[in-house]
Amino acid sequence: MEKWFIKNIRADYKAISKSFGINEVIGKLLVNRGIIDNTLIKSFLNPKFEKMHDSKKMKDAEKASLILKDKIEKKRKIRIIGDYDVDGVISTYLLFTALKRCGADVDYDIPDRVKDGYGINKNIIDKCIMDSVNTIITCDNGISAIEPINYAKEANITVIVTDHHDIPFVENEKGERTFVSSNADAIVNPKQIECAYPFKSLCGAGVVFKLIEILYAEFKIHKEECYNLSQFVAIATVCDVVDLVDENRIFVKNGLELLNNTRNIGLRALIRQTAIDDKKISTYHLGFVIGPCINATGRLDTAKRGLQLLVTENENEAVRLSKELFDFNNERKEMTQKGVESAINIIENTNMTKDKVFVVYVPEVHESIVGIVAGRIREKYNVPTIVLTKTENGAKGSGRSIEGYNMFEELMKCKDILLNFGGHPMAAGLSLEENNINNLREQLNFNTKLTDEDLIPKITLDMGMPLEHISYDFVKDLSILEPFGKANPKPIFGEKKANIVSAKVIGQNHNVLKIKFFSKNRRYIDGIFFGDIEEFQRLVIDRYGTVELNKMYSGIENNVNLDIAFYPDINEYNGNVSVQIVVQYFR
Repeated sequence: MEKWFIKNIRADYKAISKSFGINEVIGKLLVNRGIIDNTLIKSFLNPKFEKMHDSKKMKDAEKASLILKDKIEKKRKIRIIGDYDVDGVISTYLLFTALKRCGADVDYDIPDRVKDGYGINKNIIDKCIMDSVNTIITCDNGISAIEPINYAKEANITVIVTDHHDIPFVENEKGERTFVSSNADAIVNPKQIECAYPFKSLCGAGVVFKLIEILYAEFKIHKEECYNLSQFVAIATVCDVVDLVDENRIFVKNGLELLNNTRNIGLRALIRQTAIDDKKISTYHLGFVIGPCINATGRLDTAKRGLQLLVTENENEAVRLSKELFDFNNERKEMTQKGVESAINIIENTNMTKDKVFVVYVPEVHESIVGIVAGRIREKYNVPTIVLTKTENGAKGSGRSIEGYNMFEELMKCKDILLNFGGHPMAAGLSLEENNINNLREQLNFNTKLTDEDLIPKITLDMGMPLEHISYDFVKDLSILEPFGKANPKPIFGEKKANIVSAKVIGQNHNVLKIKFFSKNRRYIDGIFFGDIEEFQRLVIDRYGTVELNKMYSGIENNVNLDIAFYPDINEYNGNVSVQIVVQYFR
């Protein structure tokens, strides 16, 4: 059973509401999201490109631009080295498009997830040497590639790094950390300690955009051309799950408008292939439809297919590639489901259910989807989870964490039995010898400070909200907060003892619950629930009995009253528009 909390952040949200001409609920929601500074509020409520920060404040961004301009003018060969995830593919596309626009002799390479691993490496640099590449520019990788970049420099290759990942460090016996960097000619990453750039949460494509902004200015290319690229930055920003505030909000808000009228042949083909061409594209479609298709080829084949889709100017090729991406993603879904089922079977049939940190070895799961499987297991059990699979060089895997458990720091304590690891508080990647898997499980569980209380899922409500206050105008007011995502989730409201007048199970797979509520001022309001219907029924039966459940399903007067957590929405069906609430949780 989850624990429910209401956010109670102290701030004068009434003054904020008055100052910015918004209702008090919106003011409270802004405060709940930590958006209190006047400049941030202005940018949040009116996310225009003009409110972005000066790109030249980002360390080495102007320096990198001048290096690239010089290389372009001297016709030097430039190669982009991207990453195989959505952010890496989009970043590579952005750089390739921008450098081509500036007249560069440029191509790209993306490592193979399984054969090459993450980021730039010696083999990729050897290919550059063979191809007489003069300049390498990385995107969404490179910040920790100390040795490979030093190797490239020894070969007299100019290297520019653009990245957004945490800066690597070495730690002495006292636990003191010294941050390290490569000998790259320019390193563009806002997370560098010496970088004065005010917004540190850009994804890789966001960092690349800031570099392009300066480069286009150098070549006297109109800003509108640069702003048009925000539709691609929006995809990467949502899929890389960075905070949708400040500049990320500007990218996504404006990028979505451009995406709904995109002229990119590949994107248009993918939108048709995924059957969302009749819908208004939202962050949901980026994160759960478009992004996974681009990502799937990097997992099961080569990420270059996704990049080719974005680059192509041939309609037939776009149709072919979009179908390939779509099919790869369906295959990835099936593989993921099997991997999740195998992991659950292992957890339920061992003593692992007593662990506070799961380390699950599923030898048959594909290396490219262990992170997705770990995420699904974490969601099901609310336990930090590492899923490992068998590879030629031992076991390799990914971890996904919960709030309050810093996975990277906990793995640091086990580094003596790990071959390799990296990551951040909420996710990590690692490899180790198979015979050390049990040791890792034991060490992580021995070291953990997690309590049973920490593992209880927590439902955080923005505020209580009587159902009678839900109206079309209220939902319209809430839309000013869109697009929703990390650090700006959909508002969740709560109502105690909501009376359920009637309910029925609907949907092709009978997995949706349609509910009619009766508010305290005697008004009906519709609700919809996409969660676990069997769990809902058990809850009602345990509290009220089977008779009351049957009355509720028959629309007969009943005693079923439940606390609900919900967000308001507009339901459009067959030309009819009505207000409804989307129920997230019952108790």
